[in-house]
Amino acid sequence: MPQPITILGAPVLRSAARPLGREEILTPAIQQLIELMRETMRAAPGVGLAAPQIDLPLQLAVIEDRAEYQKDIPPAQLADRERKVVDFHVIVNPVLTLEPGTPVEFFEGCLSLPGFVALVPRARAVRVECLDHRGKPQTIRGRGWYARILQHEVDHLGGTLYVDRMHTRTLCTVDHYSAHWKSLPIESLKTALKIN
Repeated sequence: MPQPITILGAPVLRSAARPLGREEILTPAIQQLIELMRETMRAAPGVGLAAPQIDLPLQLAVIEDRAEYQKDIPPAQLADRERKVVDFHVIVNPVLTLEPGTPVEFFEGCLSLPGFVALVPRARAVRVECLDHRGKPQTIRGRGWYARILQHEVDHLGGTLYVDRMHTRTLCTVDHYSAHWKSLPIESLKTALKIN
């Protein structure tokens, strides 16, 4: 059964989560938690969910960007965001490295701040060293939208939210974003809102 999402203001969202040992990852409790998080993320629906978002201060997140989430997005927009399908996977105790390059800016939302979005600069490409759902070390290289998802979820595990990184003048409801800003190129939007 999907769990309630922890909303902005809860202390767990502003604290660093604790790492998990390899043996702990393999316990039935953590394996059940992973399935519960997958179910909760899909029910939301979302493309990522960190354990603090269901009130658990653990260095654990699940990620999945399904084809059905992308079917109504114009191909040009998918290409601009470098957005592709990402299979379900788990990251535990991640260490994020930003690859060199000019940051990219797109609107971003969060299940813990429902109904709002803002323009957030992020690295275009990242590397993540972490453990998988079986406690095995893995290196993930993400680019485009997938890199954005990885950065967003790793931020959660350190007590950071997208509102800490956003261009503050762009924070708006999803309805206002759809009505006024969604169709504008990012540079035009930044000019209209007087963002350098």
